[in-house]
Amino acid sequence: MKRAALSSTLLLAAACGSSPPAPQAPVAAPSASVATPPKPPPTPRAVSLADVGLDAGALDKSVDPCGDFYGFACGGWIAKTEIPADKPRYSRGFSEIQKRNEQDLRDVLELARKSPQGEDEKKLGAYYGACMDEEAADKAGTLGLDRLRAIIRGVHDQKSLAIAIADLHKARVFALFDVSDDQDYKDATRVIATLDQNGLGLPDRDYYTKDDAKSKELVATYTGHVERLLAMGGAGKREAPKAAARIVAFETRLAKAQKTKVERRDPKSLYNKIDRDGLKQRAPSFDWDLYFSVLGFDGLRDINVTSLTYLDEIERAVKTEKPELWREYLELRLVSSLSATLPKPYVDEAFSLEKALTGQATQRARWKRCVDATDRALGELLAQSFVARRFGKDQKHAVEAMVFAIRDAFGEEVSRLDWMDEKTQARAVEKLKAMAYLIGYPSKWREYTFAVEQGAYTKTELAAREFETRRRLTKVGKPLDREEWQMTPPTVNAYYDPLKNHMVFPAGILQPPFYGNKQSLAVNAGGIGMVVGHELTHGFDDEGSQFAGNGNLENWWAPEVKGRFEKKATCVADQYSAYEALPGVKLNGRLTLGENIADIGGIKLAFRAYRKLRADAATVDVADGFTEDQQFFLAVGQAWCFKAKDEWTRMAASVDPHSPPKFRVNGALSDTPEFAAAFSCKEGAPMRPANACVVW
Repeated sequence: MKRAALSSTLLLAAACGSSPPAPQAPVAAPSASVATPPKPPPTPRAVSLADVGLDAGALDKSVDPCGDFYGFACGGWIAKTEIPADKPRYSRGFSEIQKRNEQDLRDVLELARKSPQGEDEKKLGAYYGACMDEEAADKAGTLGLDRLRAIIRGVHDQKSLAIAIADLHKARVFALFDVSDDQDYKDATRVIATLDQNGLGLPDRDYYTKDDAKSKELVATYTGHVERLLAMGGAGKREAPKAAARIVAFETRLAKAQKTKVERRDPKSLYNKIDRDGLKQRAPSFDWDLYFSVLGFDGLRDINVTSLTYLDEIERAVKTEKPELWREYLELRLVSSLSATLPKPYVDEAFSLEKALTGQATQRARWKRCVDATDRALGELLAQSFVARRFGKDQKHAVEAMVFAIRDAFGEEVSRLDWMDEKTQARAVEKLKAMAYLIGYPSKWREYTFAVEQGAYTKTELAAREFETRRRLTKVGKPLDREEWQMTPPTVNAYYDPLKNHMVFPAGILQPPFYGNKQSLAVNAGGIGMVVGHELTHGFDDEGSQFAGNGNLENWWAPEVKGRFEKKATCVADQYSAYEALPGVKLNGRLTLGENIADIGGIKLAFRAYRKLRADAATVDVADGFTEDQQFFLAVGQAWCFKAKDEWTRMAASVDPHSPPKFRVNGALSDTPEFAAAFSCKEGAPMRPANACVVW
């Protein structure tokens, strides 16, 4: 999901005036009962939508809010907004914030590049400068890949194959599968290694396995892309098409053995801890001892595999595929992974595939791509200047207050659930109490010890990647750091990690329209409050609910309660499966189930918290005729105003676990009775269906 100060209004609202003390009873009648005078209703105050942080121009008042609230809240914005040529999609929330953050980071990096102050800025400036030096990249050609290419071209048997794959994996070129650190699902205090399915050139295995016309067209486009990359690498005009066909056929073979995204939503199926000996027994043709030795972690023994059937396919492929195919496939994976560091023809060819998949019209400016690359490689170093500019301690404390109010709302909601027994309620509250909240930026900044070489972008990027691989795998067998971040602080996003049982809200998302210190409490609650509630609810969605408060994968539900939960979840899945992202392209309600449950629950929790925080307010703002309740829901809608190219929408419907923003708003609000009350929607209206789906 997905930077300025949290409004002081929040803190003040929680401490607004109280009722006057009851008068003393007369002395002559000490037992008389004297009623406390009723508290006067709050005084309405007329303000504008802009005063509270909403955009009147984004509205389309010709749309019935009870028929299509998203159209009502965002129709004006959609009508006047053009998707930038260098983007396949654009949103009033994420994209607008990202645009501001991107410029901030550019300013930091340009200064570090030209006038660095200290070693940290020198490193930032050198990395960014290496990326920006397009002339040097064109002059260097593919020289930076020569060492890995020589290893790939030496593949002639199973041992040399294991060596090549290990060397690529060190550089985070994940051919065939990938390797990383993870917590042990059965003992979340332990860090182990995990091998996961990987190695495809298209975004998901379904691109290879579907037989509709559009999928076939994209596979053909991809095959042409592979052919051109191979030709750039020296393959002849006759050989390149044949090699491309072999590679795509091989990737299709891998894809058919991989789990679908829906299957991967079951965490139990992803936990198969077989360790080093189990790998050798299940896939003996691959030299695992040699692989881990070359990787630099010969002693690594604790290993989980996300798919045993895919491991079986690895065994068959290693036994049956010829060295020629392996050389071609590994060469492609190397060049594809590092194309951004290579001469312009490689960069342009990589974009041609992106354009076909997403509809993006033009390549992003190089400085934007280099800001992203620096953030990936040196994220917590770059973030320090960003945080100093955009996020102070006052904001952090204010956001914490919002988080705690929403946490308390969930605790109260659980105690009222009629479908959950007392024991399961107690376990839910226990998990809630154990949940941690990381806000703004890490308590300890990460250090980056790899060398950066100005004018050698490929070499520098490889050094950054090898550092990251070592950093991750070195954690195996060490004590868990529960406060480690998986996103950089400038990121416009947020997340919940069920194994750590914590939520993370980077400074990057804590900006208008999600949050602003000049926005009203109702608007901030509808913006960032919905995000907070969404992430908290992830701890209790179809996946998160399978993990206990200590992060372990275990069943803490009474059987009959679990059955009722699954019935409610099915209602949500069926509801969203009926929505169409494009004509004829329906959403996958099972793929998006966790996000949809979190949206529905997140809005409810944020609304409850906002109402409680405003309970003692002496005045209420009426913004251009909209009540504070209506402002809350308008804030929810306007944070998600969104436009996308059809190509991107089609891709997202296949691979994205989030529903399109229109349905994140309309779907969730149609399941929210408080919304229908706020806008006086009659039963049976699209935004007030007779049978709403609610889990939490």
